[in-house]
Amino acid sequence: MSGDLAVRARDVTKLFRLGVLEKSSETMAGALASFFRNPLRNYYKYRSLYRFDEAEEALKRGEFIDSDSLLWALKGVSFDIRVGEVVGIIGTNGAGKSTLLKILSRITGPTSGCVEIRGRVSSLLEVGTGFHPELTGRENVFLNGTILGMTKREVERKFDEIVEFSGVERFLDTPVKRYSSGMKVRLAFAVAAHLEPEILVVDEVLAVGDAAFQRKCLSKMESVGNEGRTVLFVSHQMTAINRLCHRCILLNAGRVMQDGPTHEVVSGYLSAAFGSKPEQVWPDPETAPGDEAVRLLAVRAIGEGGGLANSVDIRRPVRIEIEYEVRQNDLLLLVHFLLTNEEGICIFTGLDQDPQWKGKRRPAGRYRSVCIIPGNFLAEGTMMIMPVIRSLLPDRMHAKAPEAIAFQVSDSLDGDSVRGDYAKEIPGVIRPSLEWHTETLAGA
Repeated sequence: MSGDLAVRARDVTKLFRLGVLEKSSETMAGALASFFRNPLRNYYKYRSLYRFDEAEEALKRGEFIDSDSLLWALKGVSFDIRVGEVVGIIGTNGAGKSTLLKILSRITGPTSGCVEIRGRVSSLLEVGTGFHPELTGRENVFLNGTILGMTKREVERKFDEIVEFSGVERFLDTPVKRYSSGMKVRLAFAVAAHLEPEILVVDEVLAVGDAAFQRKCLSKMESVGNEGRTVLFVSHQMTAINRLCHRCILLNAGRVMQDGPTHEVVSGYLSAAFGSKPEQVWPDPETAPGDEAVRLLAVRAIGEGGGLANSVDIRRPVRIEIEYEVRQNDLLLLVHFLLTNEEGICIFTGLDQDPQWKGKRRPAGRYRSVCIIPGNFLAEGTMMIMPVIRSLLPDRMHAKAPEAIAFQVSDSLDGDSVRGDYAKEIPGVIRPSLEWHTETLAGA
């Protein structure tokens, strides 16, 4: 492995054997026979958990045979990670992310393939990993630090920083079994982050902490990456992935589906996860959302260049188009959409205030309503659009399509966005570019 590589994985495969439900005996004779056969059966069962005779030949040919008793957690995963890279690993539940991190952390080994790692690895994969419930927080700091490879002297040198970062000073001499999950993860992350490893591996365990602690952890991982150390970060929070990681690996069903710049990989992942986003078209009006009066035909997010917007630069405008068919004359329509983020928070409701039709009844026909969302207005993250069409006087709902389309808003440290030179999280559901000026006061 060359000197500029921190991690090298080649054709990594991980195979697990699934358990099967045992049948209980229905007669006394059968129960006795089962009792005497159990020791031998248990031996073969234990042996079979770690032997995959039926799959060995297929593995040599690079094939992955289907079987009800086998689970392929990883299938021929290969990649290189350079020293100092901050790499995000994303994918749906069951894609193989946690299994890959456990192999990289040397908790388990691959069934086939190899992994080469250069440098000390610090990992945080589960809440309270390496903690003993009967020991106090103070004692577990030393225990966990030792498990992660720190010497007693190193732990003592970093102890005050670890405790201050964790925020559990008051409970430091309380047994960990009385800690909440959030307190455990605070202390566990504090130890792992202050190990000063060459490689830091972090799973979605941060989701257990509160919002303030999550921000603190993300800032810490950002500083670790800025110090030239390697970080592997698994998360379902695409905003965090976009902010922290310059490169991203997308796993699906145990395979590497995409490996490249974060904004491209995240955009592809969101497009696959949300189906036809950033465009939703209903070619058959009879089955489209709506009623006998109005039917939706299409919803689109269009970027500045005129193409569909999978991902939008935070500084650029995005156009929302809603196409619909009005089937009844003289309807006083209100076309609008709800824009929500990945947390389900409604950012705003866009109401059609086009003066051409405001307060006017429409004849039957096909229409396209367009709304421009300006640049430097939305915050980072996934944005989802729910188009809604209703009539006024009387008030009546005609058509809506929850989460019809979605697009990603991304920011960067270069350019003229509101972020400027500030690299940490910027709270808020919108991020407007406001006018500022600074005056020099007399006597200053």
